[in-house]
Parts: sequence; structure tokens; C-alpha cells
Amino acid sequence: MKSFEMDALAQLQAQNACRDVILAAAAAVDAQDYAALVELFCEDATVVRPGGAALHGRAEILASYLLKDANRMTHHLVCNHQVQVLPSGQNAHSRCMVLLYVSDKNHTLTPQGRKADPKHQVGTIEDALVLTAQGWKIQKRHAWFDLWIDS
Repeated sequence: MKSFEMDALAQLQAQNACRDVILAAAAAVDAQDYAALVELFCEDATVVRPGGAALHGRAEILASYLLKDANRMTHHLVCNHQVQVLPSGQNAHSRCMVLLYVSDKNHTLTPQGRKADPKHQVGTIEDALVLTAQGWKIQKRHAWFDLWIDS
């Protein structure tokens, strides 16, 4: 059996496409567009959110996010993002750090925005991605918090 190896350009394109999926997921959560969020996952995906039980499948993931308070605003700042595309070119692993700011839509909107909650959290998201006919999708996500500050 012949081994498949990606060329450098294909490797960079796959890494970039995987990063785009991860960033789109953070943007969808922040926009409270949970229907768009679950489309970034495989149909049978597994998600473990910070402090939560494993969620299995798009329907369960969507139901969990729909339970969130509609007035809760989040901003996920994603950084230190590393993506490793496996030699097959069909699977990838992603790891990024997230700085999370939270506020409430009921807080007064000022020219500086809304006042953020004093608690800020730094976390990690690890994803396993798979290349599907519809592009890269998240197959498995594990997210947790590493640090917090309450100013």
C-alpha cells in the first residue's frame, strides 16, 4: 500500500481551513448563532465543554447551547493556535488558547461598549477534525479552563 503524503502547499491550505473552522465556531458562539455552530461539527461529534458532561451529536450540542441565557454576551479571543494535519490529509488536531470575556446585554451600552464581568478566564480547546465532503468538520472537542482572575 502506497503512503500518502501532502505537499507543503496542501498542508498549509488544510491547516488554514481547520483554523477557519475553529474561529468560525468561536464567532458563532459569540453571535449566539448556534445553528451555524453545530454545522461546523460532524453529525456524530462529541463535545465536552468546561465542567460539563460529554455531548453526543449535533442535536445534543445544539440543545445544550440553546439553554444558555440569551442575555449572556461572550467574546472568545483565540490565540496560540496550532494545527497538525495528519499524514493521511483526512484528519487533523487543533489546540488553541482562549481568553473569555463575558458581559450581559442588560448592561448599559456606552461608547466603550458594555462593562465586562470582572471574572476573566483563560482556557484551552483541543479539537479532532476530519475532512468530509462538505469540508473540515470538528469530530471531537474538549474545552476546559486553566486560569481565571476576578479583578
